[in-house]
Amino acid sequence: MARIPRVDPILIQAVIAGSLSFAHLHDIADAAGQTGWKAWAYPISVDLLLVAAWHRMRALRAAGHPARAAWTWFVIALAASLGANVATAGLLDMHHVPAVLRVLVAGWPALAFFGGSLLAHSLPAPVSVNDATASDTPADPDPITLDRTPAMVPASGPVPVPELPSAPAPAPVPAALVAHARKIADAYHAQTGRPIDTATLRTRLGVPPALADAIAAHLT
Repeated sequence: MARIPRVDPILIQAVIAGSLSFAHLHDIADAAGQTGWKAWAYPISVDLLLVAAWHRMRALRAAGHPARAAWTWFVIALAASLGANVATAGLLDMHHVPAVLRVLVAGWPALAFFGGSLLAHSLPAPVSVNDATASDTPADPDPITLDRTPAMVPASGPVPVPELPSAPAPAPVPAALVAHARKIADAYHAQTGRPIDTATLRTRLGVPPALADAIAAHLT
């Protein structure tokens, strides 16, 4: 059975509200003398400026920059959209609109173009490569000064002798491998009368030089 897609009620509400607002803006522009395709372009311009200002405001706030300019253009676009919706509620004679409204509608394209241009150029300034490199470069170390003053030797008493470091312990080797190597060493000693050397032990065991040295250290 095919699954019926679930419709988001919020999306339906947004489509209805946007369509009504779009129609109201078109009616106001048409009543103000902007007929034909121009009347349909006005609601697109208002809604695009509203959405662009909202997105730019969020981007600037996320980057830690002031968003006063984006907020200003958001309020202007919201006032234009809200004003058109209220004006079509019967409070305005759509056949005899005031001259002020005609002036506002006629001047909206220039205002929207100016606001859109400012929003497009209000992105935070990118950090240059030189600045980033300079900030990542560590500061010059302090100059090393050589103190040529000889150390003071006590007038009497024994001079302390530093302790020599003890020989490092041989690297761990599996006991079975050590036992096998010891058998080979004993057989070599029985045949030649001298202890086996590391090169011969490495050849007969077939192990790397470092491991042969570690095995030889365990045999001594």
